[in-house]
Amino acid sequence: MESQGNHKTASNSPVSSLSPAMVGWGIAAIIVSFIVLTFNTSPMVLGASFFAKLLAGVLGALFGVVGALLGDMLRRFVHPDMVFTSGGFFSLLGIKLFWLVGPQLIGLGIGVALGCALVLG
Repeated sequence: MESQGNHKTASNSPVSSLSPAMVGWGIAAIIVSFIVLTFNTSPMVLGASFFAKLLAGVLGALFGVVGALLGDMLRRFVHPDMVFTSGGFFSLLGIKLFWLVGPQLIGLGIGVALGCALVLG
């Protein structure tokens, strides 16, 4: 008969400390950083070398994750308990969507822009 209580898990492994939200915002930061560097037609970005753009993308993604996590922290702190609206269903839907991902997206955008501008500016 096998003992079922003797299975050990690695609770201190770095993989277990990553939350799904952090991974999701990291992927979103990489995508937004790639889009910002690909479709930006300013002379600052067009004149940069490949390695400068690569460094800007990495730094933009890192700052984007930090910005999204700070936005999530701010959202948790100031999220209202109740929402009153006179605009109907779509107004309530917009308010709910904003408090679901709004501050994180704002922080993500500011972080990616700041990270890319630090390298290319």
